[in-house]
Amino acid sequence: MRLLVTGRWHWINFDFPIKGTILKTMSQIDSQVLKSLIDPVKLFAVVDDIFCLFQGHIENVALLKQQYGLNKTTNEVIIVIEAYRTLRDRGPYPADQVVRDLHGKFAFVLYDSSNRTAFLAADADESVPFFWGVDSEGHLVLSDDEETVKKGCGKSFAPFPKGCFFTTSGGLRSFEHPLNELRAEPRVDSSSQMCGANFKVDVEAKKESGMARVGSAANWSTHY
Repeated sequence: MRLLVTGRWHWINFDFPIKGTILKTMSQIDSQVLKSLIDPVKLFAVVDDIFCLFQGHIENVALLKQQYGLNKTTNEVIIVIEAYRTLRDRGPYPADQVVRDLHGKFAFVLYDSSNRTAFLAADADESVPFFWGVDSEGHLVLSDDEETVKKGCGKSFAPFPKGCFFTTSGGLRSFEHPLNELRAEPRVDSSSQMCGANFKVDVEAKKESGMARVGSAANWSTHY
């Protein structure tokens, strides 16, 4: 599956193998395009082949800096990258807990080119515009601009589910209700046409408790 970040976030191609397809890595993007990503209300950073776009605000920055051992000048996008690195390197907390610890209004897209892993999330209140869809070629499209996704995906798009995160290997999950399954419900637009799906927490369907241990040296991103 191809991941395209579009709209005011600009077009970005991420290449990682999902269901057997291959894409262009973010490290191949022209430097001028990367410069254009920097916006007063959005943050972009690259750390050790991990690329992250962040929009919004985290309220408990000071606490998270202390938790991850970061310096005083660290901003939200670096905190997200460090949180991901902790998960990737088998930190003590599950992914849903790490995302739940981000208190604020936010959405982010992270790509780790070292293992071709994507990590996306949006806060529980849908505070930041964030849409996703699938285009005619089966590519996953992400944007902060609804019209851009609608143009590229037709009826196959929807707001990114609030209170959820998505990983390349684990798919979509709720960080608010990690023990419950998500249920897809048909989405109807303003003209009463079917338009993608909304995902809701299924209070009746529980996930298996716990997480399979695969060894401290194992890569989290391939198992969660």
